[in-house]
Amino acid sequence: MSMWLDLASCPHRIAYADAGGVRTRYLEAGSEHPETLLLLHGSGGYLEAYTRNIADHARHFRVIVPDMLGHGYSDRPDHPYEPRHYVAHLLALMDALGIERAHVSGESLGGWVAARLATTAPQRVSRLVLNTAAGVHYDPAVSARVHALSIEAARAPTRESVRRRLEWLLLDPSQVSDEMVELRHRIYSQPGFGRTMEHIMCLHTAEYRLPNLLTPRELGRIEQPTLVLWTEHDPGSSLQVGRNLADAIPGARFVVMERCGHWPQFEDPQTFNRVHIDFLKGA
Repeated sequence: MSMWLDLASCPHRIAYADAGGVRTRYLEAGSEHPETLLLLHGSGGYLEAYTRNIADHARHFRVIVPDMLGHGYSDRPDHPYEPRHYVAHLLALMDALGIERAHVSGESLGGWVAARLATTAPQRVSRLVLNTAAGVHYDPAVSARVHALSIEAARAPTRESVRRRLEWLLLDPSQVSDEMVELRHRIYSQPGFGRTMEHIMCLHTAEYRLPNLLTPRELGRIEQPTLVLWTEHDPGSSLQVGRNLADAIPGARFVVMERCGHWPQFEDPQTFNRVHIDFLKGA
Protein backbone atom coordinates (compact mmCIF):
# COMPACT_ATOMS: atom_id res chain seq x y z
CA MET A 1 0.00 0.00 0.00
CA SER A 2 1.21 3.49 -0.82
CA MET A 3 2.27 5.67 2.08
CA TRP A 4 0.13 8.40 0.49
CA LEU A 5 -3.19 6.51 0.55
CA ASP A 6 -4.02 7.90 4.00
CA LEU A 7 -3.98 11.39 2.45
CA ALA A 8 -5.96 10.53 -0.67
CA SER A 9 -9.22 12.05 0.62
CA CYS A 10 -7.64 14.77 2.78
CA PRO A 11 -7.31 18.22 1.20
CA HIS A 12 -3.66 19.22 1.44
CA ARG A 13 -0.91 20.94 -0.43
CA ILE A 14 2.85 20.73 -0.67
CA ALA A 15 4.53 24.08 -1.13
CA TYR A 16 7.75 25.97 -0.53
CA ALA A 17 8.30 28.97 1.72
CA ASP A 18 11.22 31.34 2.20
CA ALA A 19 12.17 30.80 5.85
CA GLY A 20 14.87 33.35 6.57
CA GLY A 21 16.48 32.77 3.20
CA VAL A 22 16.09 28.96 3.37
CA ARG A 23 13.78 27.56 0.70
CA THR A 24 11.68 25.18 2.77
CA ARG A 25 9.38 22.41 1.61
CA TYR A 26 6.29 21.82 3.73
CA LEU A 27 2.91 20.13 3.68
CA GLU A 28 -0.20 21.93 4.91
CA ALA A 29 -3.62 20.45 5.70
CA GLY A 30 -6.62 21.56 7.77
CA SER A 31 -6.02 25.22 6.97
CA GLU A 32 -9.56 26.13 8.09
CA HIS A 33 -8.74 25.51 11.77
CA PRO A 34 -7.53 28.28 14.12
CA GLU A 35 -5.00 26.15 16.04
CA THR A 36 -1.79 25.12 14.32
CA LEU A 37 0.20 21.92 14.84
CA LEU A 38 3.82 21.58 13.73
CA LEU A 39 5.05 18.00 13.17
CA LEU A 40 8.85 17.61 13.17
CA HIS A 41 10.61 14.54 11.77
CA GLY A 42 13.88 12.94 12.89
CA SER A 43 17.49 12.93 11.66
CA GLY A 44 17.75 12.26 7.95
CA GLY A 45 13.96 12.32 7.61
CA TYR A 46 11.38 14.39 5.76
CA LEU A 47 7.71 15.33 5.96
CA GLU A 48 6.56 11.94 4.62
CA ALA A 49 7.32 10.48 8.06
CA TYR A 50 3.83 11.69 9.04
CA THR A 51 1.68 10.63 6.06
CA ARG A 52 -0.27 8.21 8.29
CA ASN A 53 -1.11 10.95 10.80
CA ILE A 54 -1.88 14.11 8.87
CA ALA A 55 -5.48 13.37 7.82
CA ASP A 56 -6.71 12.56 11.34
CA HIS A 57 -5.00 15.62 12.81
CA ALA A 58 -6.25 17.89 10.01
CA ARG A 59 -9.80 17.31 11.29
CA HIS A 60 -8.84 19.37 14.34
CA PHE A 61 -5.80 21.52 13.51
CA ARG A 62 -4.02 23.41 10.79
CA VAL A 63 -1.21 20.91 10.26
CA ILE A 64 2.19 22.05 9.03
CA VAL A 65 4.86 19.41 8.36
CA PRO A 66 8.17 20.79 7.09
CA ASP A 67 11.29 19.25 5.71
CA MET A 68 13.54 20.66 8.41
CA LEU A 69 16.76 22.55 7.72
CA GLY A 70 19.04 20.52 5.45
CA HIS A 71 16.53 17.68 5.15
CA GLY A 72 14.31 16.33 2.40
CA TYR A 73 13.95 18.88 -0.38
CA SER A 74 14.58 21.97 1.75
CA ASP A 75 17.74 24.02 1.27
CA ARG A 76 20.96 22.58 2.71
CA PRO A 77 23.32 25.22 4.11
CA ASP A 78 26.93 24.05 4.23
CA HIS A 79 27.62 23.86 7.97
CA PRO A 80 26.96 21.41 10.83
CA TYR A 81 23.35 21.61 12.04
CA GLU A 82 22.95 22.17 15.76
CA PRO A 83 19.64 22.58 17.61
CA ARG A 84 19.95 26.37 17.56
CA HIS A 85 20.06 26.30 13.76
CA TYR A 86 16.94 24.16 13.55
CA VAL A 87 15.13 26.41 16.03
CA ALA A 88 16.03 29.57 14.11
CA HIS A 89 14.82 27.96 10.90
CA LEU A 90 11.49 26.90 12.43
CA LEU A 91 10.87 30.34 13.88
CA ALA A 92 11.56 31.84 10.45
CA LEU A 93 9.15 29.35 8.88
CA MET A 94 6.46 30.17 11.45
CA ASP A 95 6.91 33.86 10.68
CA ALA A 96 6.73 33.21 6.92
CA LEU A 97 3.48 31.24 7.32
CA GLY A 98 1.92 33.71 9.76
CA ILE A 99 1.99 31.32 12.71
CA GLU A 100 2.20 33.22 15.98
CA ARG A 101 1.85 30.17 18.24
CA ALA A 102 1.51 26.43 17.63
CA HIS A 103 1.40 23.02 19.22
CA VAL A 104 4.75 21.40 18.45
CA SER A 105 5.31 17.64 18.22
CA GLY A 106 8.68 16.18 17.34
CA GLU A 107 10.04 12.68 16.81
CA SER A 108 13.68 11.89 17.71
CA LEU A 109 15.69 14.90 16.48
CA GLY A 110 12.37 16.68 16.03
CA GLY A 111 11.66 16.18 19.74
CA TRP A 112 15.04 17.62 20.66
CA VAL A 113 14.35 20.67 18.50
CA ALA A 114 10.78 21.00 19.83
CA ALA A 115 12.00 21.02 23.44
CA ARG A 116 14.68 23.59 22.66
CA LEU A 117 12.09 25.72 20.87
CA ALA A 118 9.81 25.52 23.90
CA THR A 119 12.55 26.79 26.23
CA THR A 120 14.04 29.47 23.98
CA ALA A 121 10.79 30.85 22.52
CA PRO A 122 8.10 29.70 24.99
CA GLN A 123 5.60 32.26 23.74
CA ARG A 124 5.50 30.45 20.38
CA VAL A 125 4.62 26.97 21.74
CA SER A 126 1.20 25.98 23.13
CA ARG A 127 1.47 22.25 23.83
CA LEU A 128 4.54 20.07 23.42
CA VAL A 129 4.94 16.41 22.40
CA LEU A 130 8.31 14.69 22.70
CA ASN A 131 8.10 11.45 20.72
CA THR A 132 11.09 9.12 21.33
CA ALA A 133 12.99 12.38 21.65
CA ALA A 134 16.71 12.66 21.13
CA GLY A 135 18.96 15.08 22.97
CA VAL A 136 18.50 13.74 26.49
CA HIS A 137 21.40 11.28 26.73
CA TYR A 138 24.47 10.06 24.89
CA ASP A 139 25.00 6.38 24.17
CA PRO A 140 28.22 6.13 22.12
CA ALA A 141 27.34 2.72 20.69
CA VAL A 142 23.88 3.78 19.50
CA SER A 143 25.19 7.05 18.06
CA ALA A 144 27.99 5.24 16.25
CA ARG A 145 25.49 2.80 14.72
CA VAL A 146 23.08 5.50 13.55
CA HIS A 147 25.95 7.63 12.27
CA ALA A 148 27.42 4.73 10.27
CA LEU A 149 24.07 3.67 8.75
CA SER A 150 23.19 7.24 7.79
CA ILE A 151 26.55 8.15 6.25
CA GLU A 152 26.61 4.87 4.33
CA ALA A 153 23.10 5.49 2.99
CA ALA A 154 23.88 9.04 1.80
CA ARG A 155 27.53 9.01 0.74
CA ALA A 156 27.03 6.54 -2.14
CA PRO A 157 23.35 5.63 -1.85
CA THR A 158 22.08 2.25 -2.91
CA ARG A 159 18.61 0.95 -2.26
CA GLU A 160 20.09 -1.69 0.01
CA SER A 161 21.92 0.85 2.22
CA VAL A 162 18.82 3.06 2.34
CA ARG A 163 16.68 0.08 3.32
CA ARG A 164 19.07 -0.77 6.18
CA ARG A 165 18.74 2.78 7.51
CA LEU A 166 14.94 2.62 7.35
CA GLU A 167 14.80 -0.82 8.97
CA TRP A 168 16.66 0.57 12.00
CA LEU A 169 13.62 2.73 12.73
CA LEU A 170 11.05 -0.06 12.93
CA LEU A 171 10.42 -2.98 15.23
CA ASP A 172 9.09 -4.95 12.26
CA PRO A 173 11.43 -4.39 9.27
CA SER A 174 8.84 -5.85 6.91
CA GLN A 175 6.96 -2.54 7.23
CA VAL A 176 9.63 -0.90 5.07
CA SER A 177 8.10 -0.77 1.60
CA ASP A 178 9.81 -0.40 -1.76
CA GLU A 179 8.11 3.00 -2.06
CA MET A 180 9.66 4.20 1.20
CA VAL A 181 13.08 3.04 0.03
CA GLU A 182 12.67 4.74 -3.34
CA LEU A 183 11.65 8.06 -1.78
CA ARG A 184 14.60 8.13 0.60
CA HIS A 185 16.96 6.95 -2.13
CA ARG A 186 15.91 9.86 -4.36
CA ILE A 187 16.38 12.37 -1.55
CA TYR A 188 19.76 10.96 -0.59
CA SER A 189 20.85 10.90 -4.25
CA GLN A 190 20.63 14.67 -4.58
CA PRO A 191 24.03 16.16 -5.52
CA GLY A 192 26.11 16.84 -2.40
CA PHE A 193 23.78 15.04 0.00
CA GLY A 194 26.65 12.95 1.37
CA ARG A 195 28.21 16.12 2.77
CA THR A 196 24.81 17.29 4.02
CA MET A 197 24.38 14.03 5.92
CA GLU A 198 27.67 14.69 7.69
CA HIS A 199 26.22 18.03 8.82
CA ILE A 200 23.00 16.32 9.97
CA MET A 201 24.79 13.54 11.81
CA CYS A 202 27.14 15.85 13.71
CA LEU A 203 24.74 15.48 16.64
CA HIS A 204 25.72 11.83 16.84
CA THR A 205 29.32 12.77 17.65
CA ALA A 206 30.47 13.62 21.16
CA GLU A 207 31.90 16.94 19.94
CA TYR A 208 28.48 18.29 18.99
CA ARG A 209 26.08 16.16 21.00
CA LEU A 210 27.38 16.68 24.50
CA PRO A 211 27.35 20.52 24.48
CA ASN A 212 23.81 20.52 23.02
CA LEU A 213 22.08 17.99 25.30
CA LEU A 214 18.91 19.08 27.07
CA THR A 215 19.87 19.56 30.72
CA PRO A 216 17.62 18.86 33.72
CA ARG A 217 17.66 22.58 34.46
CA GLU A 218 16.47 23.43 30.95
CA LEU A 219 13.80 20.73 30.99
CA GLY A 220 12.61 22.02 34.35
CA ARG A 221 11.87 25.36 32.70
CA ILE A 222 9.40 23.88 30.21
CA GLU A 223 6.09 25.49 31.07
CA GLN A 224 3.88 24.08 28.33
CA PRO A 225 1.67 21.04 28.91
CA THR A 226 3.90 18.20 27.70
CA LEU A 227 3.40 14.64 26.52
CA VAL A 228 6.46 12.39 26.54
CA LEU A 229 5.63 9.49 24.23
CA TRP A 230 7.97 6.49 24.27
CA THR A 231 7.96 2.91 22.97
CA GLU A 232 8.73 -0.53 24.36
CA HIS A 233 11.38 -1.26 21.74
CA ASP A 234 13.04 2.05 20.86
CA PRO A 235 16.48 1.17 19.46
CA GLY A 236 17.79 4.59 20.41
CA SER A 237 17.09 4.65 24.13
CA SER A 238 15.53 2.70 26.97
CA LEU A 239 12.20 3.20 28.68
CA GLN A 240 14.10 4.59 31.65
CA VAL A 241 15.45 7.40 29.48
CA GLY A 242 11.88 8.32 28.59
CA ARG A 243 10.74 8.16 32.21
CA ASN A 244 13.64 10.36 33.27
CA LEU A 245 12.73 12.88 30.59
CA ALA A 246 9.11 13.01 31.73
CA ASP A 247 10.16 13.31 35.38
CA ALA A 248 12.35 16.31 34.55
CA ILE A 249 9.47 18.29 32.97
CA PRO A 250 6.95 19.76 35.43
CA GLY A 251 3.59 18.00 35.06
CA ALA A 252 4.56 16.00 31.97
CA ARG A 253 2.46 13.02 30.96
CA PHE A 254 4.31 9.79 30.10
CA VAL A 255 2.79 7.28 27.65
CA VAL A 256 4.41 4.08 26.37
CA MET A 257 3.31 2.55 23.06
CA GLU A 258 3.69 -1.21 22.72
CA ARG A 259 5.09 -3.16 19.78
CA CYS A 260 6.83 -0.12 18.27
CA GLY A 261 10.43 0.89 17.63
CA HIS A 262 11.59 4.43 16.86
CA TRP A 263 8.74 5.50 14.55
CA PRO A 264 5.50 4.94 16.52
CA GLN A 265 3.55 7.49 14.48
CA PHE A 266 4.14 5.22 11.46
CA GLU A 267 4.18 1.79 13.11
CA ASP A 268 0.88 2.16 14.99
CA PRO A 269 -0.84 5.27 13.62
CA GLN A 270 -4.25 4.45 15.11
CA THR A 271 -2.93 4.45 18.68
CA PHE A 272 -0.58 7.35 18.06
CA ASN A 273 -3.29 9.53 16.50
CA ARG A 274 -5.76 8.83 19.31
CA VAL A 275 -3.31 9.51 22.14
CA HIS A 276 -1.77 12.49 20.37
CA ILE A 277 -5.03 14.23 19.43
CA ASP A 278 -6.57 13.65 22.87
CA PHE A 279 -3.56 15.30 24.50
CA LEU A 280 -3.44 18.23 22.09
CA LYS A 281 -7.14 18.87 22.65
CA GLY A 282 -6.63 18.85 26.41
CA ALA A 283 -8.34 15.54 27.15
